Amino acid sequence: MNKYIKYFGIDISHLVFDVTDSDGNYYQFKNSLIGFKKFIKLLDFNSHCVMEATGYYHYQLAYYLQENSVVLSVENPLSVKRFIQMKLSKIKTDKSDSKLICEYAKQVDLKLWQGNSKHQLECLQMTRLLSVYTKQSTMLKNKLHGEAVLGQPSKLVVTSLKRSLRQLKKEIDTIEEKLLLLVNEVYKDVLTRLKSIPGIGKKTSLMLVVLTDGFDRFKSGSELCSYAGLTPMIRQSGSSVNGPARISKIGNQKLRNLLFMCSFNACKYNKACKAIYDRIVAKGKSKKLALIAVCNKLLKQAFAIAKSGLIYDDGYKSVLVKN
Repeated sequence: MNKYIKYFGIDISHLVFDVTDSDGNYYQFKNSLIGFKKFIKLLDFNSHCVMEATGYYHYQLAYYLQENSVVLSVENPLSVKRFIQMKLSKIKTDKSDSKLICEYAKQVDLKLWQGNSKHQLECLQMTRLLSVYTKQSTMLKNKLHGEAVLGQPSKLVVTSLKRSLRQLKKEIDTIEEKLLLLVNEVYKDVLTRLKSIPGIGKKTSLMLVVLTDGFDRFKSGSELCSYAGLTPMIRQSGSSVNGPARISKIGNQKLRNLLFMCSFNACKYNKACKAIYDRIVAKGKSKKLALIAVCNKLLKQAFAIAKSGLIYDDGYKSVLVKN
């Protein structure tokens, strides 16, 4: 801990945010622009604000602080939770949480928050809306199937369901078209090269670029796999605990699910992925474990291609070739 830095632990909720600084001073502000302006008056160039990633509630304050050049860290809620549990605190209030977040800030190696560009924010919003519409579409299709099973479905109900499905499809097609145009403005070259990987199609390439911000935030394929929650967790302790290694699942679930769906086609058409799958299955390991290894391979291939300016080539040893 740098003794010259003054930390501000922030516990944020829908209406207010509670703040405790390194000197033990406590404040509460409205979670609005008025509150942000009052809070920033407490800060100077030695200030370092720390908060949890709490759904959507922290974003407005985080971007406001970033725009005003305030040093900020947005920490994983699980890390903060484990720290609070370690303190064996019997009090659970917003005030006590802000104090403990401040204590957490003093004792860990904090990473500065980068945030997302306006381009990335819009892409992510479109992606989330697509996810909602896709789930609604699946629900309506299941309902339509259920009505058909009855034998004598209501014409009114069936007509209404089909009309809703058509409208949803129009919305999905429109958003996907707009999203593609938006991504092509910045990452057209990366998007084109990603589609050269067997097992990764147009929609998957698009989602990979959006969810990784064009791979710009990552320095290695291993770091990207960790972000996706595909890295193994070893469970060993003494002579009695020696559990099988499993993926951590602490990461981007959407990215992980996307890759898992791609892994089935990759096992058929991607030689490197098929080789990994066959080798793991031949050792007697489960097929699911083999598919997870394929996910790792796919993601590392995507990272290598995005960073190198090359396209995929099965016949080349490094599976890449100049574009």
